[in-house]
Amino acid sequence: MSLLITDREAASRVLAEPDALTDFVVNAQLMLDPATPEPVRREAEPRLLALLPTLQALGVFELFAIRDPALAAMVRDELPEDRR
Repeated sequence: MSLLITDREAASRVLAEPDALTDFVVNAQLMLDPATPEPVRREAEPRLLALLPTLQALGVFELFAIRDPALAAMVRDELPEDRR
């Protein structure tokens, strides 16, 4: 496995989102916290999903597993089939 990003488009997304992993974790925590109001949860979901291409380009999903079944299914459904 190579840690080099060879796809120019993917590399530009990574450079544009330097805190993508932090943002993903914050939005995931908001979505999973039962105390989060529904309007906040609905705002967090598209922000979380928008980060997936960057995290995928970084290889995050090859290194880490999402333990929450519902969140894992949502992320899996949004990733291209060849990258699952």
